[in-house]
Amino acid sequence: MIRLAVQKSGRLNEDSLRLIKDCGISIDNGKDQLKAAARNFPMEVFFLRNGDIPQYLRDGVVDLAILGENLLAEKGTDLEVIEPLGFSKCRVSIAVPKGTAFKGIQDLEGKRIATSYPNTVKTFLNENKLKADLHIINGSVEIAPNIGLADAVCDIVSSGSTLFKNNLKEVVQIAKSQAVLVASPKISSDNRAILKTLQFRIQSVLRAKTSKYILLNCPNDKIGAISSLLPVLKSPTVLPLAQEGWSSLHSVINAGDFWEVIDQLKEAGAEGILVCPIEKMVL
Repeated sequence: MIRLAVQKSGRLNEDSLRLIKDCGISIDNGKDQLKAAARNFPMEVFFLRNGDIPQYLRDGVVDLAILGENLLAEKGTDLEVIEPLGFSKCRVSIAVPKGTAFKGIQDLEGKRIATSYPNTVKTFLNENKLKADLHIINGSVEIAPNIGLADAVCDIVSSGSTLFKNNLKEVVQIAKSQAVLVASPKISSDNRAILKTLQFRIQSVLRAKTSKYILLNCPNDKIGAISSLLPVLKSPTVLPLAQEGWSSLHSVINAGDFWEVIDQLKEAGAEGILVCPIEKMVL
């Protein structure tokens, strides 16, 4: 039985549970439940305070965890990242009051910075040969300049709406972050085998999210040229149409590339192009 830790609440919790569900794993979890077992996979899910999870991994209390890279940079640089997950993306940034003139990072010299990520800020300051006074705050960091506690803040930023509401502007991006799957150094060999199965499912789900199934009609003499524009799979599926000399071509395309190649597909002779989502993609 493998033990997976996820954040107790918040966006990362929701995204993590969605990934588990997409992997075909059913979790019996109720409101305020701290541990739940999977019905159809050898796994238990622990719902824990985000900042405590790195130590639980070190101690072997849990075998795996879904964490943000920002937390690993702060508390878990020694832990093994198994798989980047591509969701819960954010950035760690420094922000100052909107009315503050800011020309560059040298303006942070000697300033008071409020943050929940002191190690991350210290590393940034050391790399840039800067000195500043850090005020460590757990939560509601954005209010610090408004109450005179700090000249700037360093916190995670997603949309930037929280900064805007607190009359702050983002001036320096320290790092980018996304959710990652992390393993305990004490994970057993038996649970490594379960991890391998889980990782295979996760990769299939993530691959599907960045791919689209594409169907199109084209003249038979254009199949080669069109296939070269859709290089995701080894070879497209080609089915003859009732109209002589024409075929239906089925393949997969990177979702982010579609609009860049659509004109090329049409110029190459493609017609009746359909693009559909993919639920799972196993290679």
